[in-house]
Amino acid sequence: MSTLSLRLARGAALIAACSLLGACGLPRSGPNKSEIFAGSVMREGDAFVLIVDDRVNRIASVSPALGFSSSLENAAILGSDVISAGDVLGLTIWENVDDGLLVPQGQNATVLNELQVDGAGFIYVPYAGRVRAAGNSPERIRQIITEKLAEQTPEPQVQVRRLAGDGATVTVSGRVGGQGVYPIERPTRTLSSMIAAAGGVAIQPEIAQITVIRGEASGTIWYEDLFDHPAADIALRSGDQIYVKEDSRTFTALGATGAQSRVPFESKAISAIEALATVGGLQTAAADPTGVFVFRNEPAEIANQLLARTDLIGTQRVVYVLDLTQPNGMFMARDFAIRDGDTVYVTEAPFVQFNKAIAAATGSLTAADTARSAFAQ
Repeated sequence: MSTLSLRLARGAALIAACSLLGACGLPRSGPNKSEIFAGSVMREGDAFVLIVDDRVNRIASVSPALGFSSSLENAAILGSDVISAGDVLGLTIWENVDDGLLVPQGQNATVLNELQVDGAGFIYVPYAGRVRAAGNSPERIRQIITEKLAEQTPEPQVQVRRLAGDGATVTVSGRVGGQGVYPIERPTRTLSSMIAAAGGVAIQPEIAQITVIRGEASGTIWYEDLFDHPAADIALRSGDQIYVKEDSRTFTALGATGAQSRVPFESKAISAIEALATVGGLQTAAADPTGVFVFRNEPAEIANQLLARTDLIGTQRVVYVLDLTQPNGMFMARDFAIRDGDTVYVTEAPFVQFNKAIAAATGSLTAADTARSAFAQ
């Protein structure tokens, strides 16, 4: 066989081998662009495939907001002179008679210490009976006791003091410097000051979330919101539960990226460009910059806006397409917000599969030549 004929035979064999390998399927990181587009609803698939533009960015970048309800934000700061259930009070009573109701003979005053406000908010004072203390200031309690004693002894003088052991407390737990039960005192009447008293957050501030539970009401905010939005620094109430936790949101990176993994969020918001950078960017030798996809389940209200429809019901599968080679492609990717549970997938460039086929075919032909030579011997 001539050299030319041999080369033509080898070329034909190579093409046949490439076709066979392509039909059998070569190793790859996932579907290619054509296969993803084939899954579109427009092609009888079950996902909506959308090219990202400014309009899509405005709609798709909406993310669930964190914040406190108005009932939590509008609560007034407790005054330092408001008594709560569990507080301990001390009384001093003076009487203008030698043989008084409470004052021992030969003395001009009697002291009643360790009067704890009970769960119903009352204290018991001899000859005055049960006195409402919770919700009143020491001055108002003094007036009430004075009025009741005045009916039995002339011109009594009463002093009311709040002693150590305030009953108004909150529970602080989670990722803080010191978990525990803390009293609401003058320096710790607001959320930020109470967290500071508990040693501050023990995680990166950018990913710290704070949940406050008050009875049946609750709310969660970002730690940074305490300083960016003063209204979030709410006044505390006795019994509040404060829980500090780390942001649990993640996205998954697959395909021709620097790393394929499940990635936690490192800040309140992350764009598609930042997500790619977090996993090492695109693989220079393998990635197709025209095929960056974000897979997401969108609620019906967002899906209807994206598609200018009103008939969609329930969660919809949406695939967002980013082409980084377009003049504004990098800007679109920079403005596209990644959300919790997203899958960021980068397709391989077409030549990668061709190179794999050539390498596999070449290896097959080499093996075949080796086997033929062995049999010829």
